[in-house]
Amino acid sequence: MRIAIDVMGGDLAPAAPVQGVLAMASERPDVSFVLVGDEVKMRAVADVPWPRQVTVLHTDSVIEMDEEPARAVRRKPDSSLVTAARLVRDGEADAMVSAGSTGALVAAGLLVVGRLRGIHRPALAPVLPTFSGNGVMLADAGATMDADSHNLLQFAVMASLYSQHVLGIANPRVGLLNVGTEPGKGNAVCKEVYGRLAASGLNFTGNVEARELLSGAVDVAVCDGFVGNVVLKLIEGVGLGLFGALREVLTAGMAQKLAGAVLKPSLVRLRNRFDYAEYGGAPFLGVAGGCIKAHGSSDARAWRSALRQAVRFVEQDMVQKMAQGLAHGVEPAREENDK
Repeated sequence: MRIAIDVMGGDLAPAAPVQGVLAMASERPDVSFVLVGDEVKMRAVADVPWPRQVTVLHTDSVIEMDEEPARAVRRKPDSSLVTAARLVRDGEADAMVSAGSTGALVAAGLLVVGRLRGIHRPALAPVLPTFSGNGVMLADAGATMDADSHNLLQFAVMASLYSQHVLGIANPRVGLLNVGTEPGKGNAVCKEVYGRLAASGLNFTGNVEARELLSGAVDVAVCDGFVGNVVLKLIEGVGLGLFGALREVLTAGMAQKLAGAVLKPSLVRLRNRFDYAEYGGAPFLGVAGGCIKAHGSSDARAWRSALRQAVRFVEQDMVQKMAQGLAHGVEPAREENDK
């Protein structure tokens, strides 16, 4: 097994990805890792002997966060992100991981790696933290803004398979993110896909409201990328604001500081439960290879989690499982020029 890493993507690059890879290499000596990026910068942040299964593919070009994704992928074919994607496409790597531009990863997945047979629109599917500690997979979180009922059904099939085989959930509960729990709620797409999900053979539990997501009501929440991205950013913002407010309250005076000292172990456990580093990265479901998007501010620990997820993806042969699941459970999507 060989995993390609875009070492130049992310807020803490190249130090965090290199440190994460070195830690993962000691954990899994049977896995090979190819670090794609500026070799001089990589060596500078980890001036230690590297394991034999860690190799470097040097490239000078980097896709910056403010670049238009599709244009950057086309204009920078030798960038670290596109080079990693090309390794997956050419069979020289089984999966890739990047903490760089989400849009660029999506574009590279579509333009370089390519789609699975029958897939028209892929989905980006992060696992959101829940109060129960199990997490909920959100499909889609921003790859397909205007999904139709067929796209949503495919998202549900792929996310359910991923939850089962990579996350270890025996019979994932699938919910349709909606404005109410009744079957007749929502827009025309939600009403149409409700019946298709109910007849799909998945463990479909019906509509789920956004307020129920963090309670662990479902294991997979299906929605289009516009809704999913709004939900994702809202949860991130609320989490940051809440813990910031708690810190402010518990440091306001001597009495509050004493109370904070008593509560600190419990607060640390609560914070860790909602730490993205525990959940790895977001798989890009529907492309013909393993593409994992790590959080942009991933530290070495978060990178290690994302790499574990990539390894598990390959070990479970998820590309083949999703292809088979789509072939047997969902009719192929029509191409744009066939409509």
